Amino acid sequence: MGIWNDRTGGRPFRLTACAASALLGCGILVLPDAASSQSLYSNQSATDDTSLSDTLPGNTATGGSSSTGSATSTKTSKAATQSTSDDSNAPLNPRLRLDGTDAQTTGSILDDDLRRLNARETTVDNLNAKQHPDRDDAQGIPIGTFTLRPSVNQSINYEKQTTGSVDDEDRSYLQTDLNGTLTSDWDRHSLTIKGDGVWQKNISGTGEEKPTVDINADLRLDLPSDTTAHVTAGYQFFREDTDDPNAIANASKQSAVNQFDGGFSIERDFGLLRGTTAVALTRTIYSNATLSDGTEVNLSDRNQTAGTWRGRIGYELSPAIIPFIEADLGRTLYDQHLDSDGYARSNHGYGGKVGVEVDLGEKLKGELGIGYQRTEFEDSRLEAIDSPTIDGNIAWSPQRGTDVNIGFSTTVEPSTAAGDSGYVAYQLTNTINHQLRDNLTGKLTGGITWRDYPSNSTFDDETVYDIGTGLAWGINRYFDLTGDLGYELTSRKTGDDTQQFIAGIGIAAKR
Repeated sequence: MGIWNDRTGGRPFRLTACAASALLGCGILVLPDAASSQSLYSNQSATDDTSLSDTLPGNTATGGSSSTGSATSTKTSKAATQSTSDDSNAPLNPRLRLDGTDAQTTGSILDDDLRRLNARETTVDNLNAKQHPDRDDAQGIPIGTFTLRPSVNQSINYEKQTTGSVDDEDRSYLQTDLNGTLTSDWDRHSLTIKGDGVWQKNISGTGEEKPTVDINADLRLDLPSDTTAHVTAGYQFFREDTDDPNAIANASKQSAVNQFDGGFSIERDFGLLRGTTAVALTRTIYSNATLSDGTEVNLSDRNQTAGTWRGRIGYELSPAIIPFIEADLGRTLYDQHLDSDGYARSNHGYGGKVGVEVDLGEKLKGELGIGYQRTEFEDSRLEAIDSPTIDGNIAWSPQRGTDVNIGFSTTVEPSTAAGDSGYVAYQLTNTINHQLRDNLTGKLTGGITWRDYPSNSTFDDETVYDIGTGLAWGINRYFDLTGDLGYELTSRKTGDDTQQFIAGIGIAAKR
């Protein structure tokens, strides 16, 4: 029956055979690793007559009687010592390591991603999240504890304006847009200064150049007891639009408006209640307008100083939803008690609204309020203006790379015409920015403005529609190629409608 049925010695022999088989199997598994270790630590040829123990870290060669064996042992010892000094904890099989710390790579940048256990999170729409270092936003210019981020856009544009069926004027012009933001980097408090400027130069055709300047500063003070204060200041320069109801008819150059702003606000949390109070002061100065025959019209009777006070109390239903109630008072004083037509246009106003603040993080935030506003004039011949109001702004990001901004505003605009007190302007604006590609961004803007005059006014209601689109292609982090198209329609109940078309292309440099 063979040795397996020997009752006397069968069992011990079988145990011995199993042990020998296990040792043989272990030897077969260990030999490739040992050979791999030998190639890692000794860099010797496969034909060298050395033992495996000579190549392991911490061992010295015992050497044969020949000079060749001694030299081989010496090389092996040096390689083992150098490997031990580089990484004393190096594993025998570095290919099994997934943490990316070993030095044995194939030279491909893909190895790092193939070995990662925590792969990069994919985008919402499962698109590849490619990174382009040359498309990172410009980092700005450090100035002490501030960072300046300037940009300049130089463009060539075409504008055409039509009233009724007659082409009034068209022009080609160069436009330079300057933008900059100066931001502090303080542990406490912060200061932000933003500036925008537009300069235009006609190169053909006829039409009024429209330069603008807008500078605003905001100093935030972090005070004790959950209190935050803001000190603001600003300056604006612009020319009145020809389509503005208060603009001078048949003027070759409308009045230049200089506006200075200053304000202070303070906000404090009282548990679930949040209180805010603010005061603001605005100084407006009008320059002379120039008629087509060169005659200048003095508009100093429109110079004014306006002050407002605003108070708000909000209740925190949750950190994301805060309903509020707000009241405001205003007073406007003209430098001249009577204007050129003999009317006292100084006025005072008051109003209030209720609304809600929403903050759902990056996806949705903003506020919306509905209320009432009334403005009364010192001259009894001027009818008071009262109207319901809607004000607010909403910032919504429906998906990554898309931002939607919606604004609502209601303002009372005093008139300059004899016997007219003014009108109420209701405005809705919308801006959509969408990242079409990693270096291509599209913009779509639109708005509606309704000018509501009192029933006894000599003017009829007007509605202004405007729409625009633009593209910005990022050449690199410092230069963008831009293109814009715009259209505006002023619709009047009586009189001819006015249409305006603008197109331009330019290049922007930023730092």
